[in-house]
Amino acid sequence: MLTEEAHHMFVGESGIQRVCKRSCELMKQDPNGDPRALGGIDLPTVQKYANLWYTLSLDLFGGEVSSNAADAFAAGIKGRYKEDRYDEHKLVGSHFAMDVLEGGKVVHKDIAMRNALNEVLRTEYIKDCQRGVDRWNKTIKDEGIDFEIKLPSNKFHRQIGMWSTVRFTPAGELISLEEFEARKGAWLPTEADEVYIKSLMHPVYDKGKFAGWIAPPGKGINGLPGDFEYVRL
Repeated sequence: MLTEEAHHMFVGESGIQRVCKRSCELMKQDPNGDPRALGGIDLPTVQKYANLWYTLSLDLFGGEVSSNAADAFAAGIKGRYKEDRYDEHKLVGSHFAMDVLEGGKVVHKDIAMRNALNEVLRTEYIKDCQRGVDRWNKTIKDEGIDFEIKLPSNKFHRQIGMWSTVRFTPAGELISLEEFEARKGAWLPTEADEVYIKSLMHPVYDKGKFAGWIAPPGKGINGLPGDFEYVRL
């Protein structure tokens, strides 16, 4: 299972890396530096989709402070990342320093580790996501483009947990719901973005050919050449 999930991560990470590379190539080809003019996906739009899917994935870990997480740990069905590497497995009297929402304000305080277990796991996941984003940014830098994709605050655009009741900017600034609604088009994909991306989704069946919005992979599957006939139609 771990091998399969690692492959899923590789496909997603390398796929976005190829989109970024192609975007940079098209930026250098277009007089105005606009990949969309040549049928590509611009980097600010990549950032918007990163903001969307990253924040939605953070919700999968559950609430920041959770008695259910504590009960699951006590029952032996939930643990920290690589729990086997720890010497102590009861977490009695252990705490985790984290941000919480109190009285409409962000407060940093110690929470009982068992109750904070969702956040402990989410923190490790964020580190893993950052490693992937770092690879994307290296590709952009190697192409000579001055742009950096950034992970938004873990409080931004949350639908589950304490941060779902308030609104933050990608930088982690607490703002009103009205301001968020007015500015969200700059942070998250708009309907126009969705229409444009879907307009690019056309199949390419020719051997060794790829859609114009994504760069070819660095190497073929199992080291085979890029124009290898993997599938015969």
